[in-house]
Amino acid sequence: MSTSAARAQQPARCAGVTAGGARCRNRAAEGGFCRLHAIPARPSEAPRAPVSGFEEQLSEILGFLRRRFTGEYDVDDFGLDTELTEKVVLPLLRLPYKNWWRVEQRGTEHIPREGAAMIVANHSGTLPWDAIMTTVGVHEATGRHLRQLAADLAMRLPFSGELARKTGNTLACKQDSLRLLEAGELVGVYPEGFKGVGKPFKDRYKLQRFGRGGFVQVAVQAKVPIIPVAIVGAEEIYPIIGNIKPLARLLGFPYFPVTPTWPALGPLGMIPLPSKWIITYGEPIPTDRVGEDDAADPMYLFNLTDEVRETIQQMLYKTLMTRRGVFT
Repeated sequence: MSTSAARAQQPARCAGVTAGGARCRNRAAEGGFCRLHAIPARPSEAPRAPVSGFEEQLSEILGFLRRRFTGEYDVDDFGLDTELTEKVVLPLLRLPYKNWWRVEQRGTEHIPREGAAMIVANHSGTLPWDAIMTTVGVHEATGRHLRQLAADLAMRLPFSGELARKTGNTLACKQDSLRLLEAGELVGVYPEGFKGVGKPFKDRYKLQRFGRGGFVQVAVQAKVPIIPVAIVGAEEIYPIIGNIKPLARLLGFPYFPVTPTWPALGPLGMIPLPSKWIITYGEPIPTDRVGEDDAADPMYLFNLTDEVRETIQQMLYKTLMTRRGVFT
């Protein structure tokens, strides 16, 4: 056997070097090194445990609180705090929306997914729960925030006024309405005002006068569609059977309601009844083709206001005919 063949049959030696600098004479294992000089394998990283839903929610809550304390959140020119509204207020309001009043929406395809529009609805219910539930409904259907125009009284109250600002509401005035519409927002209007919210139960679902039609003038000037909305169910949450006017004047309120449960039952009387709600959105009424002469004509604006009012009234009648019952 030749010398080269004999060397080929010899086992491979370790490629390592001893402490003295000499070549290691140990037999090599896999990888070309003996056990002494073998490079230890790097332990693989242990797989991370999946994050539970609770941990994820806790992380979001802590992050939200941190941003609240440090002021690292944004509000728009009208005070809308999007994060507070979407993470705190709307989730709380969805509880009565889905479980107490079981709100059903119809005609949501008429709500534009982008661009400005004016949503005009009937107003009732002693307290403005109908406006609040419509805000939730619009967000449920489109993901958009409905910028409600609120009365001066609602904006002046210590807690509710500030919360109204943070959730996107603003004072019902022409300047703010135009700015919102020009910015491409959805604006909510309730032309009946306190006359609608505080009307007696015997006049339920009978629309009150729509003021002087200022909302129509704003819509025409901004050239945005008017979407009529009929809300059925809010009339029954606090049936007004009386109004203590002297007490209302003393407190500075537009009315002081008396219901079958309030003030007889005290705080318990403030719990609204669980009526079944139906919110119907009608076909948009366009205003972009109104000429300049008509836009400045009080009679034309009055007739258009009356058209919107009559449309909502007919929608209320039709919805009431399809309702199975007050609470079902």
